[in-house]
Amino acid sequence: MHGPAWVGWLLVLLCAAAGAYCLWRAHTGPAVQRGEARGEGLMALGMAAMAWPVAPSSWSPWLFTAVFGAAGLWALARRHVHHAVGALAMAYMALAMVIPSQQPGHTGQMSQLGHLGRMDQAGGAGPMAHTVPGGVPLLTGLLLVYFTGYVLAAGVRLVPAAAGAGAVEAPAGGQAAVAGAGVLRACRVAMGIGMLAMLLAL
Repeated sequence: MHGPAWVGWLLVLLCAAAGAYCLWRAHTGPAVQRGEARGEGLMALGMAAMAWPVAPSSWSPWLFTAVFGAAGLWALARRHVHHAVGALAMAYMALAMVIPSQQPGHTGQMSQLGHLGRMDQAGGAGPMAHTVPGGVPLLTGLLLVYFTGYVLAAGVRLVPAAAGAGAVEAPAGGQAAVAGAGVLRACRVAMGIGMLAMLLAL
C-alpha cells in the first residue's frame, strides 16, 4: 500500500471498531439481527487483521485465504450474497499478497504494507513500491464497482432511517432498537469503505 503506515492503522481501527460493535449487537440486539450482526462482526475483525501494517508471516496469507474462502462458501450456502462476495473478495486479496502479478519485480502493494510500517519506524525512506496492480485487474475492477455501488446505496439508506427515527415516536425501548439498527447499517458502510481501500491497495 502506498503512503505512510498510519493509513493502515486507520483502516485497522475502522474495521476493529465496526467489528466490535457488530459483535456487541449480536449479543444485545433483536434476535432477527443477531446472526447477521455476528457475521458482519467477524468479517470486520478479519479485515482488521488482514490490514495490520506489520510484515506478515509467510503462512498468514494462506490462512486468510482458507478462512475467508470457507466463510464465502458458507455464506453462499445460506444465500447471503453480499457476505459471500465480501468474504471471497478478502480471499482473493489474500492470494494477491503471495501471487500478486505475473509481471517481474512486482511484489504487491498489500504485501508491502508491513515493510512500509517498519521503514517508518526506522526513519528510512526505502525504495518506492511498484505501481503495477496486483491480482487480476478485471476482477479487481469489478469488485471496486460492486463495493462502490454498495457503499453509495447503503449510505443513501441511512438518511431516511435517521429521519424516521427522529420523526416517529417509538414505544419504550423502540428508539434504542431503531438507533442501534442505524449504527449497524453505518458499520456496514464503514466496512464497505474499508474494502474499497484494501482493493485500491492491491
